[in-house]
Amino acid sequence: MTKDSGQIRVAAIGAGYWGKNLVRNFHQLGALSAVVDNDPARRQAMGEAYPDVQIFDSPDQVFADSAIDAVAIATPAETHASLVARALNRGKHVFVEKPLCLDVDEGNELVRRAEERGLVLMVGHLLHYHPAVIRLKSLVEDGQLGKLQYIYSHRLNLGKFRKEENILWSFAPHDVSVILALTNEMPEQVTSFGGNYLQKGVFDVTMSTLSFASGVKAHIFVNWLHPFKEQKLVVVGSQGMAVFNDVEPEKKLVVVPQPIRWKHHMPVPEKGDEQVIAFEKSEPLRNECQHFLECVAAGLKPRTDGREGVAVLSILNACQQSLNMDGAVVRSGSSELGLPQTGDYMVHPTAIVDEGCSIGQGTRVWHFAHVIKGSRIGDNCNLGQNVMVGPDVSVGNGVKIQNNVSVYKGVTLEDNVFCGPSMVFTNVYNPRAAIVRKDELRPTRVREGASLGANSTIVCGVTIGRYAFVGAGTVVNRDVPDYALVVGNPAVQKGWMCSCGVRLRFEGASAKCQACGHEYVLELGRVRQS
Repeated sequence: MTKDSGQIRVAAIGAGYWGKNLVRNFHQLGALSAVVDNDPARRQAMGEAYPDVQIFDSPDQVFADSAIDAVAIATPAETHASLVARALNRGKHVFVEKPLCLDVDEGNELVRRAEERGLVLMVGHLLHYHPAVIRLKSLVEDGQLGKLQYIYSHRLNLGKFRKEENILWSFAPHDVSVILALTNEMPEQVTSFGGNYLQKGVFDVTMSTLSFASGVKAHIFVNWLHPFKEQKLVVVGSQGMAVFNDVEPEKKLVVVPQPIRWKHHMPVPEKGDEQVIAFEKSEPLRNECQHFLECVAAGLKPRTDGREGVAVLSILNACQQSLNMDGAVVRSGSSELGLPQTGDYMVHPTAIVDEGCSIGQGTRVWHFAHVIKGSRIGDNCNLGQNVMVGPDVSVGNGVKIQNNVSVYKGVTLEDNVFCGPSMVFTNVYNPRAAIVRKDELRPTRVREGASLGANSTIVCGVTIGRYAFVGAGTVVNRDVPDYALVVGNPAVQKGWMCSCGVRLRFEGASAKCQACGHEYVLELGRVRQS
């Protein structure tokens, strides 16, 4: 049964720097039932300011109260995932300040729980509820700026310095969220550069670039070492530019027509007079809180729901990954806006990934590597310097290919294979430079967990068994059994290896690994784990 929005009872969890603003707005809207904070001084201040509201020191007291319909969470970002999950598990609708959480998988799980239970999950991406931004979005959607080309945002301040999160996670979520809404697509790749000057490992300044398949690029500059406050978003289209300046008291939203005239085969801009765009004045945070109450009351999908929160989170994670690797390109798998992001991976600026390749989540492609068309690389792989893969090669999950290895067509690497530095695959048995033998490729398969030592050579047409171990410099010209240890030229079996990489010592037909405790049985010249 639905309720009127005025009947919704909300508990605010966290009444600090930003939480006190949520407390004020939900109270003004007649929805505030309780406030939770672990600081005694803040609890006392809240009790004095809102004598009609319950004051608690633990969220458990709120979760156990069946009279409370929803919670509004404004606590440190690292606590969001746990608090949101606990609230959903107790049947509470949730409003959570940005970011939704810090991990994409956790975010997807929170969305799943909310949808499974029919609960509202809304993320506090405030700009979506700013009347000027709502008007700006309508200008873009109505085509009044022409074809979208470029977006630039900067959010600068001599701000509140934090130890628990850097400037990217503190300032950029709002801008990422709005840019995704304006473009209505997810970026194909991101890069992010930054610097930390006040606290080691905590970025004070970042510049991030989002590149979209449509050709649109967006730059996001955030900085809390700026002498004064700036919050500006510039949207450039083929027919004009719009500027949203949130610190400007009167001209918050301005459109500048900019038709291009060609003269002597050169583009000549003809900048028109700026036009101040009118919009209804209202407090964005009050609009946001009211929207949450209306969604809870009527069972509606919020403008910034959990799926939108996960989309923003995936971009922040990609930017952070690029920051950690000094601005390396991080590519993202295609996804419709609002759906969970899949396939985030890193490609060093000197590496090449051809079109038509598939690269899994968490994979890293390092300096001067080349992944050739038609190849599939699984999740959490590592391709070292000067590695070449393809064309049409399949590489499983968790594979490590060390420096200077070429994985040719016809080679298949199953999950968790290790290829040591400078080891060699072949794919033709009797090559001649003057004779084309592309139709004579002999397939090679390296099965799950096998290790190929440095400078070893795998002659085409063989299968390397599960968890087999090929010693450094070994030349393999015949199949290698599961768990076998082979060395020499040509390869000769010298024993058996545990899946953990430690040599097994058999007593009769059985062996127990001294390192991990796994037990094995030897039958008819073959080893299997018991």
